[in-house]
Amino acid sequence: MLYTIVGAGIGGLTTALAFEKCGIEYQVFEKTPELNEVGAGIWLPPNALQVFEWLGVLKDIEAKGNSIDRVTIGTPDLSPLSDSPQHNVKDKFGYSTIAIHRAELQKLLFQQVPKEKIYLGKSFKEFKEIEQKRVQITFNDNSKVETDFLIAADGINSKIRRQLFPTSKIRYSGQTCWRGIADYTMDADFEHRGIELWGNQIRFGISKVAKDKVYWFAVSLSKPNQKDDDTLVKDKLLKTYANFHQLVKTLITTTSQNKIVRNDISDLIPLKYWYKNNICLIGDAGHATTPNMGQGGAQAIEDAYYLSNLIKNKGNENVFQLFQEKRKQKVNLIVQKSWNTGKIAHWKYGKGMINFMLKRIPARMIQKKINEIYQLEKKY
Repeated sequence: MLYTIVGAGIGGLTTALAFEKCGIEYQVFEKTPELNEVGAGIWLPPNALQVFEWLGVLKDIEAKGNSIDRVTIGTPDLSPLSDSPQHNVKDKFGYSTIAIHRAELQKLLFQQVPKEKIYLGKSFKEFKEIEQKRVQITFNDNSKVETDFLIAADGINSKIRRQLFPTSKIRYSGQTCWRGIADYTMDADFEHRGIELWGNQIRFGISKVAKDKVYWFAVSLSKPNQKDDDTLVKDKLLKTYANFHQLVKTLITTTSQNKIVRNDISDLIPLKYWYKNNICLIGDAGHATTPNMGQGGAQAIEDAYYLSNLIKNKGNENVFQLFQEKRKQKVNLIVQKSWNTGKIAHWKYGKGMINFMLKRIPARMIQKKINEIYQLEKKY
């Protein structure tokens, strides 16, 4: 049985490596002619790292990224509202979160996939279900391939999902996000910390991702699809975050203009089904979430783990229904919780109450919820 993966992002490449490990026949098609540096930073929490350890690439990821041993939510002046050392997480799982540049992670995964199994410059056009339950895929250059199963790993704007479920809808959060990588050496106190500062309906996040490289993000309320004048964006951000800690202003100032990207924050209204017949959606194509819990990439990585093991254990069966049953409850919970967190962080009123609550949530309660998210099943 042949599985065809469309999309060579983090979810698609992790699925390819999981299929490789499990002895599943597969091929990968990616629309870009080469994998260029894209995005900025990504957090890989322990649920993702468990999958990468299983795949044998954890040491490479640790070498390229930076461990986050303390997570702080604070006020604009860096005073903590919630401060969570990650010792308990490290004791339980063997590691805490790793922050890494997305491009480094994608390149690392890409290098592990046998080159004869991945095809670049092949942009998906449409699929057609044909005889014997097979699927024919047509690309924009009008070339075609046939496959037994089609795996859509083509992101929140998935063309496969739009054809499979035309009524699916992307939901805009009302927030936009600027992301950047600053060439900057962090002070020792901040080197292994993940920081998010909550201001007046704006947020700023910080984490080191590599030697002398710091990832930052800035979130603000906005109408959708707004564009920046590239020559003015840094001035705009410095003005918006003028009352934040000096570190924030330094990171914006020291970031090259071409390393600042802007994207609206959206998710996918949860679908009733992630699959139909021999076609299945994974990662953002099936359950895109807002980034407020640092779990978007991790849930795509988990998809790869569960899907590959189900296929391995069920032989030639179609496992897509089992896959959805195993994953949907956890994923939908994360999507909704992340959406709610983003809304709370940008409330116009009640900021004092929010700060009061953040300071008083018992650490044990936070730890219990975190452990539930980080846990992977070992039976399929």
